[in-house]
Amino acid sequence: MVSEKKKPSVWEGFKAFLMRGNVVDLAVAVVIGAAFTNIVNSVVKGVINPLVGAFGTKNLDSYTSCLKGPCVVAEDGTVTEGIQIAWGSVLGATLSFVITAAVVYFLMVLPMAKYLARVEARRKAKEGTHELIEVTELEVLKEIRDALVAQRGSGHDRE
Repeated sequence: MVSEKKKPSVWEGFKAFLMRGNVVDLAVAVVIGAAFTNIVNSVVKGVINPLVGAFGTKNLDSYTSCLKGPCVVAEDGTVTEGIQIAWGSVLGATLSFVITAAVVYFLMVLPMAKYLARVEARRKAKEGTHELIEVTELEVLKEIRDALVAQRGSGHDRE
């Protein structure tokens, strides 16, 4: 009788897939990223756009240039004549990206890097102390050995 190895069920395979660290980390990153997007959009809408609005309009999408000919824009915002470049929307997206990168760097990456550096420094200091203690113990043991050898040697001379 040949014993067949039981194949894992689809459900067991799915559970194993979900429990892998990568999947959980990715899910957390997506959720935090979605929440973080709201924060960045609020900063752009509430801070950056009003600052830009002090010099022009709050809506960066309205900044455009006409590349060729007179640009005629219909009521719905489509360009009917000429070639229009909407550089304001590019500027807005760029500012949003830079703000997102700055917030992620200064509020997440930099503090985490400093924390990890402190943890590593503590670990190295602890290892250095441990090695120093081991070296000291080793030196003491060598001295004891040498003293015992010397005593034995002087004991043989007396006999």
